[in-house]
Amino acid sequence: VKNHMITCDIDKMPKEVQKHKEVLKGRCMLVKKLKMIPVEAVCRAYLTGSGFKDYQKSGAVCGHKLPEGLRNCQKLPSVIFTPATKAAFGDHDENITEEQAAGILKKQGFNFKDLKETALKLFGEAVKYAESKGIIIADTKFEMGLLEGLLIVGDEVLTPDSSRYWDKKKYVVGQQQDSLDKQYVRDYLISINFDRDGGGVPLPKEVCEKAMEKYKEIFKILTGKDAEL
Repeated sequence: VKNHMITCDIDKMPKEVQKHKEVLKGRCMLVKKLKMIPVEAVCRAYLTGSGFKDYQKSGAVCGHKLPEGLRNCQKLPSVIFTPATKAAFGDHDENITEEQAAGILKKQGFNFKDLKETALKLFGEAVKYAESKGIIIADTKFEMGLLEGLLIVGDEVLTPDSSRYWDKKKYVVGQQQDSLDKQYVRDYLISINFDRDGGGVPLPKEVCEKAMEKYKEIFKILTGKDAEL
C-alpha cells in the first residue's frame, strides 16, 4: 500500500523550508497532497476506550453485536472494523456503523470496501510484527485519501498517538493497561476532570516527560533503535 511520504530530508525540500533547517530538522516531512477520505479507518482487536463505553451501553461497537460479559481490555473474538467520522478542529470524532460510513463515502465518490479491506490488511500485518516484539496492538486508526484515483495512506501510521500499545507480559484483562501510548495523557486529563469543551489546558512538565518516555520506549521496542529527538 502506497503512502503520502516524499521525504524527511530537509536538504531535498524546497529552499524556503531548507533555510529553517536548524529548527525543522527531525520535525517535518514533505508529503503528497491527497483528497482525504472523511472517515477514520479504525481497527480493534481488543475492547477498550470508546469501544468499551459503547459496549457497556448497547452491547455493540459501531454496529458489531458482541458476546455478553466481555470485560475492559478483553481480546475480541475477531478483529472488527469500527469507522469514525473525522471531526472538524475542536470537535470530537464520532463512532459510526459500517453502513453509515459507506453512505458517507458513496456520496463523496469513495469506495468503502477498499478502505476497509486495506485498513484490516495493514492492521493484521502490524499486529503480527508487534507480537514478535512482545507487544499487543489493541487498536489503531488509519487515514487515507486518493491520489490520481489510487488509495493512499496519509497522516500518521501506527504511532503512539493513533494506536494503543500494551506490553504482553504486563497485560491483565479487566483493567486499564499500562499503555505505551497517549493513554497516559488521557488518564491525566480524566484525573483533573477535563471537560473536553474544545479548549486546551497546560500539561505539567512531569506529564510531558513521562509521555515522552513511553513514546521513546515503544519506538525502541518496535524498531530496535533509539528515537532521534
